[in-house]
Amino acid sequence: MRASQQLFGISLFPKQMAQLAAYERELLEWNEKFNLTAIRDVEGIRVKHFLDSFSCSLIWKEQPPRRLIDVGTGAGFPGIALKILYPAMKLTLVESVGKKANFCAHIVQTLELENVEIITGRAEDVGHDPIHREKYDWAVARAVAALPVLAEYLLPLVKVKGGIIAQKGESALPEINTAEKALRLLGGRMRQMVKVELPGVADERYLVVIDKSAATPAIYPRKAGIPSKKPL
Repeated sequence: MRASQQLFGISLFPKQMAQLAAYERELLEWNEKFNLTAIRDVEGIRVKHFLDSFSCSLIWKEQPPRRLIDVGTGAGFPGIALKILYPAMKLTLVESVGKKANFCAHIVQTLELENVEIITGRAEDVGHDPIHREKYDWAVARAVAALPVLAEYLLPLVKVKGGIIAQKGESALPEINTAEKALRLLGGRMRQMVKVELPGVADERYLVVIDKSAATPAIYPRKAGIPSKKPL
């Protein structure tokens, strides 16, 4: 993973390298049975999963979150990869698909990761739980929903003065333009869009960064399924 140093200035310790290698092995093995991710080759996992997850460090630099929540984590990206990178961070993973949540639990146990909570459920429900609402420094999500919908999932979970990172493809800019009303209603404010370059990947990749400037009104998020059917 020398590319992590070149791209993001990240140096990995031997233990972290061993954890990533074990994660890779388990993902390849489970994928044969459960179809966890469309990326099924070693190089794809290293670049499009691990390095892509690590790109969030471009925003945090020397100040990673103390508490992070990853919504719609799938097979654990970017959340578990970031937990390997920042072992002291407290991590919550939210995943509605049971087999994917089970894989994440297996990886957490296999890698002996501490302070990781896995919730098998919907973001809309977690967002109203007082244990989680407005408790996180940062929320992240990758390939989960369009930005107006994603903002309704993530902003209720983040403290005022916290933020969210949405990992996006070429649709990033048009989605930002359609999310203006949602951000205003939810207490968010657009900060920046950062382009991410990954080796051998031609697809456009961006980090969309939104600051939380005000508390989210109690009516949000709306009931499960409503944000995606009727975006703000």
